[in-house]
Amino acid sequence: MPRTSTLCLALSLSLLSGPVLAQSAPARGSLTVAFAAEPTVMDPLKYSAGVDHYFMGQMFEQLVRPDPTLRSVNWLAESWKVIEDNGKPIIDIHIRKGVKFHNGDPLTSADFEFTFSKLRDPKISRWSHLQASVERFEIVDDHHFRLHFKEGDGSYISGQLQLWAVPKAYYERVGEEGFAKAPVGTGPWKFVSRVVKDELKLEAFDDYWNKEHRPTVKNLTIKIIPEDLTRVAAFKTGAVDWVDAVPLAMVEEFKKMPGVKTVSVVSGNNLFLDFNTDQPNSPFRDVRVRQAAAHAIDVNAIIKSVLFGQGERYVEVGKGGIGYDPELKPYPFDPKKARELLRQAGHPNGFETPCYNLTTPREPNVKEVGEAMFAYLTAAGIRCKVQGLEYGAWINLMRRGRNGPPEMDGVISMMWSQNLPGDPGTAWAGHLHSFVPGKGWGSYSFAQDAEADAMVEQLKLTMDPQKRDELARKIARYKHEKVLGGLTTYRPMITLAWRDAKVDFKPWPYPGYWRGFQEIGLKQ
Repeated sequence: MPRTSTLCLALSLSLLSGPVLAQSAPARGSLTVAFAAEPTVMDPLKYSAGVDHYFMGQMFEQLVRPDPTLRSVNWLAESWKVIEDNGKPIIDIHIRKGVKFHNGDPLTSADFEFTFSKLRDPKISRWSHLQASVERFEIVDDHHFRLHFKEGDGSYISGQLQLWAVPKAYYERVGEEGFAKAPVGTGPWKFVSRVVKDELKLEAFDDYWNKEHRPTVKNLTIKIIPEDLTRVAAFKTGAVDWVDAVPLAMVEEFKKMPGVKTVSVVSGNNLFLDFNTDQPNSPFRDVRVRQAAAHAIDVNAIIKSVLFGQGERYVEVGKGGIGYDPELKPYPFDPKKARELLRQAGHPNGFETPCYNLTTPREPNVKEVGEAMFAYLTAAGIRCKVQGLEYGAWINLMRRGRNGPPEMDGVISMMWSQNLPGDPGTAWAGHLHSFVPGKGWGSYSFAQDAEADAMVEQLKLTMDPQKRDELARKIARYKHEKVLGGLTTYRPMITLAWRDAKVDFKPWPYPGYWRGFQEIGLKQ
């Protein structure tokens, strides 16, 4: 029989408290809301980026999630614990009974086994490496299963236990294409219809298992309005009653609007500038050049002027995250020191370099932020030849292991969420660890450092929360000193707004990065 690990069991027991079930009134009425960005897919087996959670997170659920206070709570998992057998960890999970999919099928362990089999397949999932530590999936009974690991995997725990509830029987019956057109999950909202680049229509799921935390409005239409002025006009005229991504220049105006409630929250995303350090002729292979770039940019001024104060400066790890170190300070803005470091590195007259900028508004004013940072670099002697990229081209330029050119051969504005409440393990495995083809390491990395690689690999193995925090702090200090895996800049803040007299809304942090409508309704 497996042997229970006392330390890990204590961790699991601290997370056992979940939502309290209670009776609720039937959902009624309709609401229309507006998003600034649209996901690429709605299938949790095929998702590729954080923006996909905006739709996916309304319909699909995981075993664990953070609540509105960022405390991790059990969700579809009624309980779970980490045990050990012959020195290998096992996550032992009991799922809730009585949970139904939108088509009426009961949720069972077989559905999670199906999800696991798909997510570990690199032909299907872009995140197959997140399942690489799991040797096998064991079904004990319909509501009890075990994940057997070949080695420790702390990122599996921090990633909400990595599995989504997807209905095996329905998916196999309709196929991948049919599921994409009519997705079925266990979430508070069920799919009605979608018009790409226009809207998603949802209906509150009457048989939703969580009777306390659920929507009280019956019909929800999510409009896609990427243009800021058009989205604001739709809100002001009453065409929509809730909006995300209030334009930064208008946040104060929205806060003063009568009858309007706003909330500004850290989005969960982590932005940084990355440098090519793995090409032999790249000037950024010299740490002095990377440090020069760090001193060249006045990030605080950019947050104040370009972001209108709607950004949180961070150094390697956001506040409250695993490995957060309040004593780790950002590089001070010092253009004179930047030029001196360039001179020491053999570039007394500076040099030219491609600088790739994301132009799609994945985060508020991200294009303008990139332009400002590249202007600062140019002023210090790192003369940017700026190239703007739409989202798809930007993702493809960063992704390692593609066939053929182009290659990221200079500086690029990047982002990688460390999640909410925050754990950098998966992000660092992707953009700090060097690229290892076929292994998942460094999938978006331009770094090459054996010491960093070893520490990141050890972090993945570390499941003990205290040891994980200590190691993450050590990596953060090393990463910061070497300016490896990118120069950390800021975490965006988003402002949500709604009509207070009409809309009852409680923001949940994930999935959807505060855009999840777990609890929304019409006021009486």
